Amino acid sequence: MNQQVEPIQRIALQLSRLPGIGQKSALRLAYHIVSLPEDQVHDLAVALWEGRKAVHFCARCGNYTEGELCSVCADPERRNDQLCVVRDPKDVAALERMRDYRGLYHVLGGTLSPMNGVGPEDIRIRELLERLSSEPIQEVILATNPDIEGEATATYIARLVKPLGVRVTRIAHGVPVGSDLEYADEVTLAKALEGRREV
Repeated sequence: MNQQVEPIQRIALQLSRLPGIGQKSALRLAYHIVSLPEDQVHDLAVALWEGRKAVHFCARCGNYTEGELCSVCADPERRNDQLCVVRDPKDVAALERMRDYRGLYHVLGGTLSPMNGVGPEDIRIRELLERLSSEPIQEVILATNPDIEGEATATYIARLVKPLGVRVTRIAHGVPVGSDLEYADEVTLAKALEGRREV
């Protein structure tokens, strides 16, 4: 017989939908949440709800922001001739942690994955090409993850960009194959960026 209290099960079910949270962790978190004072639970719920409503995509690069432009695009000190192409906003955050890259970003919002029905029209490749025609970009750094989808996406973009006369580089594989940028440490990311190569 199941001894779980139904509201706790509902909380655990929602938490288990988050990345990296298994059923046991979700249940542990659910028990912790119901043990908190009501005002703390309310504050957590409000922060989640208001945060989700307030955050949207940057009109220029696709990163997360509260305003029209993200903090990177709005920074006049950034190099406007370098564009680092990443899969999602988590990758921007990972690269920004190393504090060495001073160019701009372009967030694709995914990677090509024909097996999952994700083609070029499903990610922000058209927007990338528009930026290359309207901004003074001299180098595109392809920083998609070193997995099958990331490599396929990088290769596809390189084929589109090279004929435009823009230098195309790929981050070095200091980042382990099959891993995600968000989990790499700053030193590994810095070495990967320094060791990028022509595509």
